[in-house]
Amino acid sequence: MDLGWSILVLGFMLGLKHALDADHVVAVSTIISENKDLKKSSLLGIIWGFGHTSTLLFVGVLVLLFKVSIPARMALFMEFLVGIILIILGLSVISGIHFHPHSHSSKKHLHLHSHKLPKSHNHEHKTFIVGVIHGLAGSGALMLIVLATVETIHLGILYILIFGLGSILGMLLVSTLIGIPFVATSNFESLNIKIKAIAGIISIFLGISIIIEIGYFQGLFKGF
Repeated sequence: MDLGWSILVLGFMLGLKHALDADHVVAVSTIISENKDLKKSSLLGIIWGFGHTSTLLFVGVLVLLFKVSIPARMALFMEFLVGIILIILGLSVISGIHFHPHSHSSKKHLHLHSHKLPKSHNHEHKTFIVGVIHGLAGSGALMLIVLATVETIHLGILYILIFGLGSILGMLLVSTLIGIPFVATSNFESLNIKIKAIAGIISIFLGISIIIEIGYFQGLFKGF
């Protein structure tokens, strides 16, 4: 196998692995939790992959044509932004869950309820934007480092597309698997809401941990 094919295989494997990063899985989980259709869950995974790839393709072309490099602080900022997005996604899930009192045989009970979002709520648009933001975070930056080693612009663009294909297929698999419990519990409101709440809480805590890691330990704001 020559160097060109080796780079393309590496790109596909990196893209597949990239889709399995914890922040990607958690972010998509919060969005998927708001619908109860397995086909829609799979579609959202594909849309995330297209958003993710579009960012990499844009920046990758800049790297190939103008030999620009991504500043280290910019890469850290993108990671920090991912943390913020995870918190927002988690809060959006949690905010739709409420306790309501009900009376049964003169006894009062608290029951979980989830308020349905308006039909106009566009999950596809949100998922695409989240994919775009994830495009330069984590191993996406590693993809651009490898990109700098390719011999031709055509091979570089092909590498980006192969990397993107790997991430799309990886997230398709992940989003389908994640969608199964939400679909399976769709007729059991209390259980479904509890699973949704868990997804939201995990997203919030992961977002906070990323913000602390990037902002404090990796020194994003040092020097300001």
